[in-house]
Amino acid sequence: MTGTIVSFSAMAVSGREISFELDTFEIMMYRSIIGLIIVLVISTLLKTRNQITTNKLSLHFLRNLSHFTGQNLWFYALTLIPFAQLFAFEFSVPLWVMLAAPFLLGERLTNIRIISILVGFVGILIVTRPWLAGLAPGIIPAALCAIGFACSVIFTKKLTQTVSITCILFWLTSMQLAMAIICAGYDGEIALPSSSNLIWIIIIGIGGLLAHFCITKALQLAPATVVTPIDFCRLPVIAAIGYIFYNENLDIFIIGGAIIIFVANYINIWSETRQKVLKVNG
Repeated sequence: MTGTIVSFSAMAVSGREISFELDTFEIMMYRSIIGLIIVLVISTLLKTRNQITTNKLSLHFLRNLSHFTGQNLWFYALTLIPFAQLFAFEFSVPLWVMLAAPFLLGERLTNIRIISILVGFVGILIVTRPWLAGLAPGIIPAALCAIGFACSVIFTKKLTQTVSITCILFWLTSMQLAMAIICAGYDGEIALPSSSNLIWIIIIGIGGLLAHFCITKALQLAPATVVTPIDFCRLPVIAAIGYIFYNENLDIFIIGGAIIIFVANYINIWSETRQKVLKVNG
């Protein structure tokens, strides 16, 4: 989880540093190139290239379109709102997953989940505070990026039932590379990163894959009730980075709203874990 926190924070800083030189589609293009190279090299070394198939290709496309849209909105929101506010919106992803799961996964919307969703949306309102001065620039793309990531999570869950991680990562990087090239090159121009910004591109490419690998590994080693509180440490870490290096104010509403969103997620995780324990104990 320490690797996850470092990776996501490094991606956020890198994305802001190069946002003045590259647009979001160009950032995604270079990120996908680096990611695809890493996937191909590692799958070759581990001899898992044969796991890459064309099965469930339409589901791969939906998963990657959702993630591509969410990630572009995430990079765009980085330039408009404080780091902490954007990360607070990310914590709402499980709430959107719970809301969509009955329709896309056939999962039941229990009373606990309904309570979690309602509490979570109270936290989102505290983070955004639309009653003060409307919706500030960056709020809408930040909220929409969370919905995009939630759809990506749902489609990924469906894929993991029949498809290997190597296959998912291959189509993730290759499909999103194609999408990024089309979107970045629609005007006939694709900017090249300067030598001084190349390191930020590399950090984004490596950080994206490493973050998801670390959090997956953490969930294999420990229960979600242990992992989730550690993941919440991303917020104070990125808030401190924003305060020290970008003069971003430590807004009590953002921190308070994020805590409420976290509590909403934790209520659901605690309930699910408790039910499993009760079933095991008979």
